Amino acid sequence: MHSQYGEGDEEEVPKQANPITTKKSNNLPIWGSERTMNLNPLILTNIQSSHYFKVNLYGLKTYHEVIDEIYFKVAHLEPWEKGSRKTAGQTGMCGGVRGVGAGGIVSTAYCLLYKLFTLKLTRKQLNGLITHTDSPYIRALGFMYIRYTQPPADLWDWYDDYLDDPEELDVKAGGGQVMTMGNILKNFLIKLEWFSTLFPRIPVPIQQKIEANMNARYPEGINPKQPPPRHNPDLDYEQDKPRYDRSNTKDRLSDDRRDRDRPRSADRDRDRDRRGRHSPPDRGPYGRDHDRRRPPSRDRYGSRDRDRYGSRQSASRDHHAHRHNGDRGRHRSRTPPRHRSRHH
Repeated sequence: MHSQYGEGDEEEVPKQANPITTKKSNNLPIWGSERTMNLNPLILTNIQSSHYFKVNLYGLKTYHEVIDEIYFKVAHLEPWEKGSRKTAGQTGMCGGVRGVGAGGIVSTAYCLLYKLFTLKLTRKQLNGLITHTDSPYIRALGFMYIRYTQPPADLWDWYDDYLDDPEELDVKAGGGQVMTMGNILKNFLIKLEWFSTLFPRIPVPIQQKIEANMNARYPEGINPKQPPPRHNPDLDYEQDKPRYDRSNTKDRLSDDRRDRDRPRSADRDRDRDRRGRHSPPDRGPYGRDHDRRRPPSRDRYGSRDRDRYGSRQSASRDHHAHRHNGDRGRHRSRTPPRHRSRHH
């Protein structure tokens, strides 16, 4: 019986897919530090020492309890509560972005984010976070958990299906910065800064691949809405620089002249005349109290010194005159009188 295959032909055996490679493990890898979650040291210290984390969140032991806490407590995605951290005037490594300046009250969102990290979430639980339907903040903390803990090479696979998600949420403490979930994820992928902290750095080759994928998906470019920067006097000056430009000097002078030539009311002029008649004489820009506090003049000190110096000179002259008269008396007593010598 001849084989149906010719010489040199081999029967092709269909390859079976490897279940280990196609289906990812339920255990999530942790990229970076397994102790700090790659958080800023100042933020981590404030989380671990906060009363809310040590007392309120200590009793939450399950994944579902933490989700309920997120639903009721989280209202923004900033690392600090509104008005609790002052960074005005700080520059360089002590600026607001670096997060190494003065501390503040750490936000509820970041406390719960670190609480999720202590639970060591599984892949199934993390997928449940980012697809949750009860609150956009539950989803946002799930995506933020991915940005802090997952390997940079896996970020695009996690975020790809949600880059155009239209669900909106307010990310700023105190309100006023509404963003879509898709724009938040675009920020996570292409920006290192998030309000007053930094995300873990993405290696350059992986960042280049992410940017290439973004350019292929959005050929017209993307313009994700950026989180508002904190108060910076230098930025404020740059924004207000046209007000201080010399080109506006003529306009300011014309405005001042217009205000000066504006008609005044008769009552205002009458009150000014009345104050001028009954007001005390002008004592200059410092007023009467300045005369009381003013130290004695140089002439007073000079006259006092002259009197003191003159009294010392007169006393010295009297002393020398007295000694001279005494010496003259002594010399006279030692010389015998002439009329006595005549009688002897």
